[in-house]
Amino acid sequence: MQLKIMPKKKHLPAGRAPLILFLCQVISALEVPLDPKLLEDLVQPPTITQQSPKDYIIDPRENIVIQCEAKGKPPPSFSWTQNGTHFDIDKDPLVTMKPDSGTLIINIMSEGKAETYEGVYQCTARNERGAAISNNIVVRPSRSPLWTKEKLEPMTLQNGQPLVLPCRPPVGLPPPIIFWMDNSFQRLPQSERVSQGLNGDLYFSNVLPEDTREDYICYARFNHTQTIQQKQPISVKVISVDELNDTIAANLSDTEFYGAKSNRERPPTFLTPEGNASNKEELRGNVLSLECIAEGLPTPVVYWIKEDGTLPINRTFYRNFQKTLQIIQVSEADSGNYQCIAKNALGAIHHTISVTVKAAPYWIMAPQNLVLSPGEDGALICRANGNPKPTISWLSNGVPIEIAPDDPSRKIDGDTIIFSNVQERSSAVYQCNASNEYGYLLANAFVNVLAEPPRILTSANTHYQVIANRPAFLDCAFFGSPLPTIEWFKGAKGNALHEDIYVLHENGTLGIPVPQKESTGTYTCVAKNKLGMAKNEVNLEIKDPTRIIKQPEYAVVQRGSTVSFECKVKHDHTLILTVTWLKDDHELPSDGRFTVDKDQLVVADVGDDDGGTYTCVANTTLDTVSASAVLGVVDVPDPPFDLELTDQLDKSVQLSWTPGDDNNSPITKFIIEYEDAMHEAGLWHYQTEVPGTQTRAQLKLSPYVNYSFRVMAENSLGRSLPSQPSEQYLTKAAEPDKNPMTVEGLGSEPDNLVITWKPLNGFESNGPGLQYKVSWRQKDGDDEWTSVVVANVSKYIVSGTPTFVPYLIKVQALNDVGFAPEPAAVMGHSGEDLPMVAPRNVHVNVLNGTLAEVHWDPVPLKSIRGHLQGYRIYYWKAQSSSKRNRRHMEKKILIFQGSKTHGMLPGLEPFSHYMLNVRVVNGKGEGPASPDKDFNTPEGVPSAPSALKIVNPTLDSLTLEWDPPRHPNGILTEYTLKYQPINSTHELGPLIDLKIPANKTRWTLKNLNFSTRYKFYFYAQTSAGSGSQITEEAVTTVDEGKMAMASRQVDIATQGWFIGLMCAVALLILILLIVCFIRRNKGGKYPVKEKEDAHADPEIQPMKEDDGTFGEYSDAEDHKPLKKGSRTPSDRTVKKEDSDDSLVDYGEGVNGQFNEDGSFIGQYSGKKEKEPAEGNESSEAPSPVNAMNSFV
Repeated sequence: MQLKIMPKKKHLPAGRAPLILFLCQVISALEVPLDPKLLEDLVQPPTITQQSPKDYIIDPRENIVIQCEAKGKPPPSFSWTQNGTHFDIDKDPLVTMKPDSGTLIINIMSEGKAETYEGVYQCTARNERGAAISNNIVVRPSRSPLWTKEKLEPMTLQNGQPLVLPCRPPVGLPPPIIFWMDNSFQRLPQSERVSQGLNGDLYFSNVLPEDTREDYICYARFNHTQTIQQKQPISVKVISVDELNDTIAANLSDTEFYGAKSNRERPPTFLTPEGNASNKEELRGNVLSLECIAEGLPTPVVYWIKEDGTLPINRTFYRNFQKTLQIIQVSEADSGNYQCIAKNALGAIHHTISVTVKAAPYWIMAPQNLVLSPGEDGALICRANGNPKPTISWLSNGVPIEIAPDDPSRKIDGDTIIFSNVQERSSAVYQCNASNEYGYLLANAFVNVLAEPPRILTSANTHYQVIANRPAFLDCAFFGSPLPTIEWFKGAKGNALHEDIYVLHENGTLGIPVPQKESTGTYTCVAKNKLGMAKNEVNLEIKDPTRIIKQPEYAVVQRGSTVSFECKVKHDHTLILTVTWLKDDHELPSDGRFTVDKDQLVVADVGDDDGGTYTCVANTTLDTVSASAVLGVVDVPDPPFDLELTDQLDKSVQLSWTPGDDNNSPITKFIIEYEDAMHEAGLWHYQTEVPGTQTRAQLKLSPYVNYSFRVMAENSLGRSLPSQPSEQYLTKAAEPDKNPMTVEGLGSEPDNLVITWKPLNGFESNGPGLQYKVSWRQKDGDDEWTSVVVANVSKYIVSGTPTFVPYLIKVQALNDVGFAPEPAAVMGHSGEDLPMVAPRNVHVNVLNGTLAEVHWDPVPLKSIRGHLQGYRIYYWKAQSSSKRNRRHMEKKILIFQGSKTHGMLPGLEPFSHYMLNVRVVNGKGEGPASPDKDFNTPEGVPSAPSALKIVNPTLDSLTLEWDPPRHPNGILTEYTLKYQPINSTHELGPLIDLKIPANKTRWTLKNLNFSTRYKFYFYAQTSAGSGSQITEEAVTTVDEGKMAMASRQVDIATQGWFIGLMCAVALLILILLIVCFIRRNKGGKYPVKEKEDAHADPEIQPMKEDDGTFGEYSDAEDHKPLKKGSRTPSDRTVKKEDSDDSLVDYGEGVNGQFNEDGSFIGQYSGKKEKEPAEGNESSEAPSPVNAMNSFV
């Protein structure tokens, strides 16, 4: 199947018509390509391509240009409306329209005023296929009015008071940009204390004497007209209370001062906004700006939170020293309550701003141009959203669709216009208007009904060169109406392209995701619709990729040394390769120290400036590859210097320093250490570390420590030497701020309580005279705490305590200044003693011969007199139930942790008498044992007999001797002996079962076959069943008369006359085979089988018996052992007679061999162990049967 793309048509119920048309739009709608040749021929409705903004603010000093550009075929004509009525440009000499354009030019430079042309304009572009309209363009001239003149009285206020300098700029269009400067046009410095608000006012959280000046000037810059307006200067004088009293207190009344607050410190209050809450409304997509400016002394700090949510990380910014919160691209999700908090050392206040985000209409799906062929269906969809929800209205060629000419192919369904069975007269331009109280959207979309045969717009015979394994895209830009189907073929014979290898895009482009060398060739693109066909050929050539097979490697060198970077490149030999070296993405310095030699860059006499990134760039016309390596000329940093201690407080100090040279490797961090000269002189401890960009640190200090500090710098190569120590700084003593850790109470004797703890070190003591207050009382009693103060030790022993009683314990640190915080009480116990009683009600449940379950009652906790560790079961085997073994067995112990009252005894011996007792265990040891409890295990199956020997073999008997089982596990009832013969082909004969009394240890088997191997299976039994078996094999002796006959047979087989006879028999068989072959070719059937059965040698049987034909004889299978237990030979084996005189029983295969003197050596080849025999083994003597097989 060739690869193609085509429109899909589905037949669905009428109720799904909108869905059908929607699919048709997606699949069938065409975008007319902007191809010049194509556009020359195609008729197309107008499309607005450029227009002035909706809110168009003009400069009244320049001509007014209102843009309106459109395209279409034929070229559209243009008209305008002004404030909803036709604008006749021919009647106004100042108004002209650009040629071949709808753009208006209003000449107000020579005469006329901009205000005359203020209004709402709309452009219409029209041709025979429809009319497109522009947005409503609101034209307004820019305004930059002057400040109203006002008399500004000088302001005199007391040091520390708040101040607001109003700006109140004139209302301009667009609004001006506000900033404060002095008479010298220098911007006034701003800080957390002094800042400009969003309304332009200048806010002082508190004033200082340096704020006194006479030229606080607010400026308004109107960017549109490039003008700046200036407010009258404001004079501010800040005086202290003493100065006020000494100079003008007697001459001024209170009301002449700005504000009445004193210069004393005060908590924050908000200058703006007012009150505890306010509201803010913003439109979606705008920047939300929230402002809180507070006054107070000291200067408050402002920070922001969002109630029931978090501030968006990537869209939140803080301006104006965090007094302004800005969120860009605001959306409905940003609605909610925002809280600003102003805080200083005297308190904090907050203000809640309730934010509501509204939205002007925005597109969800704007209508798209629709190109259809006659008779096709389609749809225009216009979907918008906003807050509130916008209303959708349609226009046709600029006229509301309700009063537009009727079109039978058109049906309006809310935000969708559905077209069915369109004709050429259905062409028109439709406008969708989505509007709410915050704005509107207007979109033009045309329906163009065309009937055009396919056209391929891509240039013919385009040649593509692509690197192997990189995506290839073969263009096939096309157009046609109806929408053509696209098919791609490869090669002159038109081999079809399959979708599992290629990708066809909707624009006709053929994609080859992973092209290979075999992808090279000619490709043909074919476009078809019902009006015709077009095709185009392109050529594809695949090149090998450029690869850097040896990349430069990272290097770190010392100054003055030489370094080299290697870069080996492999590329397609048909492409021209250029290799360039860059340093830090720039050309190499023009310095003789840099040498490029074949695949290598060498830098000699390396200096500090040579450090950086060196990149090898390999270029061909089709691809570029690069590899980089970093050259480091580095060292560990030099130590910091100029250590200085500032802001020295009781529990903190600020340490600052100057970094040493980083030696071309950036300092990643500074490590600060301290020395306690009072407690551990000469020993430096880690204090903290700060990033390498920071050169000061606020250090937390402990009381009563004589500090010295030093700083080390660290970079990627290592750590610098320590700086010189700072000056010493002794902190004041204070009470301990922590208590000892690891407080425990454990008794070492039954009548004491040993309280231990981990003492504080000198650094933690916080002052001189470190001691500990040790307190204790019984947990369950009403006793008061008993306390004692001890020196700086780690243990205290309380004597005379009752045995194992819970105590509450506290250890509190104190020094000469005072006590540490009250410690939490921990629980301990006085000393343990051995348990007093044994577990009771011990009983045993025997589950089987090897497993028993033991139960006991728990020992009362008071009798345990310690922490319960668990229970121990002592058990031992008293004697066997058969009373054969009365020796005392070693006791075994099983431990059960915790408060368990039962447990399992595994590994018991069946048919045995056991004893056990149970003891409770605490931390001190074991309690007394419970009374011994005995139990018996039932019988089990015995183990195998200890030994099995076969003695005194004769011609027809064997004697077995054995030892009883080592573990009878009960009373033996009998022995079972099973045995079976094994013939020379390893077949097992019938199994004979024999019962033997339990008191026997010897048994003779008689009437056995002579010279026969037997296999024996022997096991014992109790009432519980049969035990494991032991096996053995043995052979009865050989009859000497039979051996002599076997010897003679061997001699006959070696005689020449016997060999000749066998050759004659073989020749006869060969002749019979030839005759049979001839008869079968003539169509006859020779009954060889019947004659074979009548005259066959009893030693030889045919190998095939299923089709009556003469079988083929072979000795290939003669020596393979039969399956175990088989009593009859399988196919393709030589069947042996049962006669005792047959040599086959002795001489076949390896199962019977003869010595040179003719004596027989019995041997069972299936076993690794062989029976002993006299003489050496000899080669196998050929039997007559084997001789026959060899001839056949």
